[in-house]
Amino acid sequence: MVRKMIKRHCGSILFFPILILTLLILTPQISADEGMWPLSELPRLNLKEKGLRMDPALIYDPARESLLYAVVQIGATGSFISADGLIITNHHVAFGSVVAASTPEKDYLKNGFLAKTRAEEIPAAGRTARITESFRDVSSEVLRVVRKNMSYAERTKAIEQQIKKIVAEAEKVNPGKRAEVAEMFPGKTYWLFLYTVLRDIRLVYVPPLAIGNFGGEEDNWMWPRHTGDFTLMRAYVAPDGKPAEYSEKNVPYKPRTFIRVNPEGASEGDFVFLLGYPGRTYRHLPASYISFEQNIRMPAVADWYEWQIKLMEEMSQASREVALRHDSRIKGLANTMKNYRGKLVGLRRLNYLAQRRQEETALQEFIQADPKRQALYGRVLPELEEIYADMGQEYSRVFVLDNLRRSVILFQNAMTVVEGVYERQKPDLERNAAYMDRNFNQTKQRLALNLKSNFYLPTDVAIFRELLKKALALPEELKIEALNQLVSAGGSPDEMVDKLFKSTKMDDYEFIKQTLEKKPDEIKRVDDSILKLALSLYPEYKKMEETNRARKGQMDELQAKLVDVRQEFLERQFIPDANGTLRLTYGRVEGYEPRDAVYYRPFTTVKGVIEKTTGKEPFDTPAALLQLISQKKFDGFINPALDTVSVCLLYSTDTTGGNSGSPILDADGRLVGVNFDRAWEATINDFTWSHRFSRSIGVDVRYILWILKEFAGADHLLEEMGVR
Repeated sequence: MVRKMIKRHCGSILFFPILILTLLILTPQISADEGMWPLSELPRLNLKEKGLRMDPALIYDPARESLLYAVVQIGATGSFISADGLIITNHHVAFGSVVAASTPEKDYLKNGFLAKTRAEEIPAAGRTARITESFRDVSSEVLRVVRKNMSYAERTKAIEQQIKKIVAEAEKVNPGKRAEVAEMFPGKTYWLFLYTVLRDIRLVYVPPLAIGNFGGEEDNWMWPRHTGDFTLMRAYVAPDGKPAEYSEKNVPYKPRTFIRVNPEGASEGDFVFLLGYPGRTYRHLPASYISFEQNIRMPAVADWYEWQIKLMEEMSQASREVALRHDSRIKGLANTMKNYRGKLVGLRRLNYLAQRRQEETALQEFIQADPKRQALYGRVLPELEEIYADMGQEYSRVFVLDNLRRSVILFQNAMTVVEGVYERQKPDLERNAAYMDRNFNQTKQRLALNLKSNFYLPTDVAIFRELLKKALALPEELKIEALNQLVSAGGSPDEMVDKLFKSTKMDDYEFIKQTLEKKPDEIKRVDDSILKLALSLYPEYKKMEETNRARKGQMDELQAKLVDVRQEFLERQFIPDANGTLRLTYGRVEGYEPRDAVYYRPFTTVKGVIEKTTGKEPFDTPAALLQLISQKKFDGFINPALDTVSVCLLYSTDTTGGNSGSPILDADGRLVGVNFDRAWEATINDFTWSHRFSRSIGVDVRYILWILKEFAGADHLLEEMGVR
């Protein structure tokens, strides 16, 4: 490849140093086992050569009992590990459902939960399990609605409408299934996925917080790790086998296949692979995007989340009841905040933005060297630069509007009402997704669950005050008129906020449901202060929506071209960025060297649990567990290389958010652990991956089984998994 490029560009003196530097940057990634691979791309991999022993066809073959059907999307990822619908996932994935089931009197979050019989299993509120049934390329169907004379906003809207039509038709042809179209390469390729959605999910076993979240945020994204981050749930269906809402008459779901547990676990050097639903990666986006994230958005979000965490921690000191309202929110905010801090450190440590800019300089030279390429691709990078520059200039304003909806629950409720009322007047396929008939009940259920589990009025008030302060400090050209008017009506900002929150019923779910049934003219007459504020801000959000739609249309067109020309430049095919659809990644159980003269071994043990224990959160190990460790009651669960029970393990797979709960599978497709995190150095995985520093973290199956048997006394669950 090097000789080809040098020959092709021998007329460009400046090209040589840029080209060589680019190749040095890219070569490690080309040769490494990078990739969250769509199952449609698996034929490109020779997994047998990598170390897989099972038949690769059994990962995905619709005609056989393949592993595809054992992996579920359950908030993040989970997997069936018995013939009776038993699901294993992470403690932190199930966290919100555990909080919703807890009370100060029955604090399942703090003390854990075990159903000794199936009759004792309790609903996991708001939880569904989604199984991928099939997928196919619908790119030509989606893009055939695009016309040359369309504006960018019209292009985006036409594609949105076409996707909704494709989904509606797929669900009509496949009654009872859920269809979704996923954008694989923006503006370029689209795939239709068909899902079975199980709606009755119940908690079976939850370890105490001191095990399932051992180390808390202090250890989050770090190695060595000693966290028993797992939970067991079960899927139920109606007696006829069809998905159904919770009912005492429902029966355990019988999956087409389930993952066998390997109680012997994994050893250093073993081949492993993961199946899961990774969220979003951004490896094909331009340097201008990375600059926007690194210098503007991520620092602002990390600071804002840190502020909210401190506020909620202070509020939580009032009582355990108040703390339960905050626990799930704090965990989610802290996870993102620390992740962003890690990404920012990683980006700067690798000088990654400068590397990408150097690559793009070489790419632009490559484009300019050929008149045809110049005509087709010459403006791609400059136009993307302009878009992200515009986004950066207005971000402080967008930040306030976004976080009013995201962080203030009562305002979020009011905006849902306003949008719902207006959107529900449109034909179903023209509505925003949350208000379509297929999604509207779920939207309302989320409102109810949020009020029940996460809402605390003093927190809402304090967050609104802080956002109002930020809004009032915006430069003149970015002012938000409705918020300025709120204060200029008279009185101090604090007085206005107090009045606003004393004159609303947006904390009353029955009132919200009734208001959602009204017509646009009717809600304008409803005497509710926060609803009125939402109505006054609704035009701002609609304007943002249209701006985003236009930008997406432009960026999709540009990014599709960017992918094409980069593939031509680098002479290799890409796989699409992760986007919440089912993916496979593979690697080996192995340690790494995070810095000079420091080597991290790939297993931690129960010895480390004792060493970290302080008796105070987040290192307050239960006394019963400490006693079991001191008694060395390890029979049947020992890692022979360490002569004790291993707790967590490291492996060189390529993962990101959404892979939480992914089964760690050995070369025969058996469960040897459950993925739950990445090492600090691997927080940058969303942008780039390297075999040198990217390591994922999972809880070892031997620790899971040992906890279930010796600590929880859940022999019946081991028997159900086939472990004796």
